[in-house]
Amino acid sequence: MLKVTVWNENRHEQKNPIVRDIYPTGIHGAIAQFLESEGIETRTATLDEPEHGLTDEVLAATDVLVWWGHLAHGEVKDEIVQKVQQRVLAGMGLIVLHSGHFSKIFKTLMGTSCDLKWREADEKERLWVVSPSHPITEGISEYIELEKEEMYGEHFDIPKPDELIFTSWFEGGEVFRSGITYTRGNGKVFYFRPGHETYPTYHNEQIQRVIINAVKWAAPVKRERPVYGNAKPLEQIQGGQK
Repeated sequence: MLKVTVWNENRHEQKNPIVRDIYPTGIHGAIAQFLESEGIETRTATLDEPEHGLTDEVLAATDVLVWWGHLAHGEVKDEIVQKVQQRVLAGMGLIVLHSGHFSKIFKTLMGTSCDLKWREADEKERLWVVSPSHPITEGISEYIELEKEEMYGEHFDIPKPDELIFTSWFEGGEVFRSGITYTRGNGKVFYFRPGHETYPTYHNEQIQRVIINAVKWAAPVKRERPVYGNAKPLEQIQGGQK
């Protein structure tokens, strides 16, 4: 069975009653609930737990890690980021949501600033499917419309994505690459833009479907991992090596 860990810094829920009312069990709890309803074995982890809830045992038992952070990116310990990075390189999937674009783990994997334009103005977002044959878009119509969301706008300072899945348009006129994929080592990475904490975005069934699809897509491939380093020849070498 696919095993997923949903990580959330869980700070807005403690500080902001609006967020607490929208997500009474936390953003992590809301995401875990709809993943579990899909039959996916799910656990949660938060910033203030020992080792941020991402112990060696948890990471070793995680096929896909879902990441949401905003207020406290700087509080995530570098050694935990390094462990997560190594797990992604070894094959663990990573789903980075909304303001997680500025997380240490996403910036580490991207190697760029990951900066962008933003605005909170209760504006409409329309996420257009630009890769309709991709498995992450299964069950999604031509676009997803959100009545109110935070705006993210280009230029998004990221490496060229392997695949562009969604492009967003906002009521104020901006556009944004809002669903993108990468491979890093043996692992798959999906960044998905929607999910500002003061809007009920993760209660939207189409947003839930995208995340469910993405988790399944990012699952590790069941095969022997490549071996790195000095290698013995597969065939006998005729001369040239002394």
